[in-house]
Amino acid sequence: MAEVTDTKGSVRAGGRQKLITGPGILLLWLYGVMVVGAVSRSAVQISTDFDKAPLAYSLSALAGLVYGFITYSLVRGGDTARKAALVCCAAELVGVLAVGTWTLAEPSAFPDATVWSDFGMGYLFIPVILPVTAIFWLVRARRTGRAGR
Repeated sequence: MAEVTDTKGSVRAGGRQKLITGPGILLLWLYGVMVVGAVSRSAVQISTDFDKAPLAYSLSALAGLVYGFITYSLVRGGDTARKAALVCCAAELVGVLAVGTWTLAEPSAFPDATVWSDFGMGYLFIPVILPVTAIFWLVRARRTGRAGR
């Protein structure tokens, strides 16, 4: 696929707006790392100790799936993928805030941590910072895409 830069600097590949240019590359890399971390963590926990904390381990698996879908959407590019990633990032942020608050308010509900526990403290707060940053980037990409049409 040939890359084309329009008059406003919006990079497109085969007519589809790329979402992984500039800072989008860092977002892609961070989401990729989070996919590996969340999926591998939950796979080990679910396969070895599921009865210990089924809610926590299931939420970690869900987080891994969300991260995977966002990663795929960023790579795919285009307006539909951008919108899907935006919805998932918003859902991710709501999840992080809900689970983070829940783990602080009712710690006994989570005998073991999830990726989103304590607002992602076990992951250096990346789970709460990443969706905010991604939403900002995806909204900016929408404006750039419209300006380039």
